[in-house]
Amino acid sequence: MTLKRLGHVAICVKDIEAAAVFYQGLGLELVWKDADWAYLKAGEDGLALLGPSYKQAGPHFGFIFHDRAEIDTAYEQLKAQGVELTRIHEHRDGTASFYGKDLDGNWFEYLYEPATQAVKTPVAV
Repeated sequence: MTLKRLGHVAICVKDIEAAAVFYQGLGLELVWKDADWAYLKAGEDGLALLGPSYKQAGPHFGFIFHDRAEIDTAYEQLKAQGVELTRIHEHRDGTASFYGKDLDGNWFEYLYEPATQAVKTPVAV
């Protein structure tokens, strides 16, 4: 499996609304916001804001794939290599992903993002 791009970084924030406004002020575009997380983009690169009640993942970096089959293939390959992985999760926004840990315990994500979604995702409030 060849990685094509590092697509996003996810950070923990205390207040989703305030953090989203702050990062929009820095020039990022809000593409998804929910009660416990938000996603902003600068071009093709993303920043996920994880609120205190978000339980799917903690701080991490993510690799983006636009072909859903690549996620399944990568999952099986990494599992066979003995990499610590979560199950594949279908997200509320139409994406799917799994998380893994590197040798030092840092979290990474392999994220399926449909090509149409990469262009523009509706903002949920």
